[in-house]
Amino acid sequence: MESPGGTLLPLSNELIAGILDGHGYAFTQDADGDLVGRWDDNLIYFFRLGRSGEILQIRTLASRVFGIDDVLPLYDFCNGWNQDKLWPKAFVHVNDDGTVRVLGEVVADLEHGVTSYQLDQLLACGISSGCQLADSLEGLTW
Repeated sequence: MESPGGTLLPLSNELIAGILDGHGYAFTQDADGDLVGRWDDNLIYFFRLGRSGEILQIRTLASRVFGIDDVLPLYDFCNGWNQDKLWPKAFVHVNDDGTVRVLGEVVADLEHGVTSYQLDQLLACGISSGCQLADSLEGLTW
């Protein structure tokens, strides 16, 4: 199947890696086989989910660590972010040790394939909006 922007290809780690390489980004493959890189001290993961790995999830783990007392204000921050911004979806995660992090996600269902151009745009969106979320967290004070 052809699209105006090129041939539709199945989503794969090789396709994602090729685009990241093309931009000169540093990344690696973790023990689970997922691609991950660091942008401005934030970790950004490139997960493939779904039965055939057709769903792309670009997940940003913002570098700033919060305490358990910050959970309610962080919920307010994330709700406001999600109301005002399309990407990334922001949410609060409480770790087992009581530390708190904010994560962002950009998700796309690519069941019917993706062109290189489309994937490049999705990756750029996930990386840039994830870094914008993380930058916004740095300025928070209560």
